[in-house]
Amino acid sequence: MSEESAPDVSAGLAALAREQDVHILFAAESGSRAWGFASPDSDYDGRFLYAPDWRWYFSVSPPRDVIEAALPGDLDLAGWELRKALALFAKGNVPICEWLGSPIVYFQAPGFADELRSLIPAVFNPAGAIFHYLGAARRTFEDHLQKHEVRIKKVFYLLRPLLAARWIAERRTMPPTPFADLVDAFASPEEKIWIEALLERKSEAGEGEMMILDLEFRQHWMEEIERLTALGPSLALQRDIPYRELDTLLLRWAGPQALVWVASDSNRS
Repeated sequence: MSEESAPDVSAGLAALAREQDVHILFAAESGSRAWGFASPDSDYDGRFLYAPDWRWYFSVSPPRDVIEAALPGDLDLAGWELRKALALFAKGNVPICEWLGSPIVYFQAPGFADELRSLIPAVFNPAGAIFHYLGAARRTFEDHLQKHEVRIKKVFYLLRPLLAARWIAERRTMPPTPFADLVDAFASPEEKIWIEALLERKSEAGEGEMMILDLEFRQHWMEEIERLTALGPSLALQRDIPYRELDTLLLRWAGPQALVWVASDSNRS
């Protein structure tokens, strides 16, 4: 997709918020565009956190806590309700942490994302996160990289989680979202040369572009998956989950707003 035909993601988010009667608190790009290795025709993957109308919290039957929409221009939007998101975040949810680290932010309520980012060190689970990334790497390897000729896109879907796993094994912190930061920190000199050449090729290639993947490459990265998998259990640790801070955050961004709506409805009745 050319830049001229790129969708207006912010406008799409605003329209979706009006349609669903929700307040978007944070929205960012995810996937290959956020990671920094998108193809010219890559989709746009907007991810967001939102607070619904107060009535949402007073339904006998559990309401849906996810909003999804596929819009024109290869724009894929998906959002999580705030309480759901915070419950997952408390368990060190990797996707939320990646969204918060995205270099492409479409909207953020003043202070909201900074509050969440400040709590990442307290909720981050190194063992859980490394197995999240290694699981993604292993699935990509087994499902897409067994043939002699493979899609370039899938090679990056192996490389990024493996470099993220290296980051966790070494630093015990949430890896950065941009792929370039992971390459700079934990790719070997030989790997960097190979990755740089492949990045240049992918920047001009379509989503379906193919490449030859030799046996040496497969063996090198399969060994790396196994090495990091063996390290995973040693990264387990006990955490004091900051539920009080998360409850305060929920009240601040959903509670006061709900009280205002309740008061306005009472005045109309």
